[in-house]
Amino acid sequence: MARRASRKKALKRLPTWAIVLAVILLIVIIGGYYYYENYYKKETFIQPTGELSFHFMTLGNNYNGDSIYVKAGDVDILIDAGSREGSVTTIQSYINQYCTDNTLEYVIVTHADRDHIAGFAATESIFDLYECETIIDFALTDKETATYDRYIENRDEEVANGAVHYTALECWNEENGAKKSYQLTDSITMNILYNYYYEHKSNDENNYSVCVQFEHGSKKFLLTGDLEEDGEEYLVQYNDLSEVELYKAGHHGSKTSSNEVLLEKIKPKIVCTTCVAGSVEFVSKPPQNLSNTFPTQAFIDRVSQYTDKVYVTSTINIKFDEEQNKYVNDGDAFDLNGNIIVSAGEDCVTVSCSNNNTLLKDTEWFNENRTAPAA
Repeated sequence: MARRASRKKALKRLPTWAIVLAVILLIVIIGGYYYYENYYKKETFIQPTGELSFHFMTLGNNYNGDSIYVKAGDVDILIDAGSREGSVTTIQSYINQYCTDNTLEYVIVTHADRDHIAGFAATESIFDLYECETIIDFALTDKETATYDRYIENRDEEVANGAVHYTALECWNEENGAKKSYQLTDSITMNILYNYYYEHKSNDENNYSVCVQFEHGSKKFLLTGDLEEDGEEYLVQYNDLSEVELYKAGHHGSKTSSNEVLLEKIKPKIVCTTCVAGSVEFVSKPPQNLSNTFPTQAFIDRVSQYTDKVYVTSTINIKFDEEQNKYVNDGDAFDLNGNIIVSAGEDCVTVSCSNNNTLLKDTEWFNENRTAPAA
């Protein structure tokens, strides 16, 4: 009784403003949790409709980059972790909706450019947040950057903690325990394709990209990182490619990737483009050719001959800065389609996006910045 009385006296001694503040904080916490569970979580989580799903993520900033989560049955796969170190929290929040055991069975790192490896090179990296069982990365690189050095350091620490590491060339040659084909489920395989630039030098870092194709029954799904035109020519020459359900647009929809030599072979039905549409990030110096911002007009002209089902993750507004005499990004990036989820079941392949399912050709951005090729 005495202790209860003393607690009541202590409460009486609290100033009114402190009690009011505590009540407000409690309301904010409860309201925030309610919003997250009933609105935000429902808006961002999309239940895949098939056993195999590809998730092309928005990355929480204004920069182009790749981070693609793949769910194959109970197997969790991450391909790249761009675009900047700060994207780690965005990637983690997204993956945690689908990965329930904190384990990524496979991590594939296509090449050493920052917009593909930054999340692996962060102070608290993807390697720190997940148990990564098998890491497959590029066989060659010309990078000598701090980001690349941190990637190697973090990757090697993960290997020291039990992960297995192979290069894509080791996979292709099936050396040191690596395989060119991984059976993920009874009906899903992951195949590391041969890239000529796994073992030959290129003057373009993008050509070192790890190329991977998933197969679910008779359906095929192709991801080529940032592979450029001559790399695509070799890819067609050295691999038995055929029509695919899904193609991840090479190099964010640049004018130098997704060339006719590859498209004619794979005839994609769905194309997903991981970029900030219209960003002048890579055309920052005058004279600026806005048709070369991602996704480029040249890319659109080529891919539209095969499909109109083209989706883009993000976009950004631009404005003309008279003082600098050039276009600059205006504000923060925002969703175009948002997170793009391509799900494959036994009978069909479907697309669901966190913002909307509008085809690129039907968006306001396209109508203002691109032209549809003549029929």
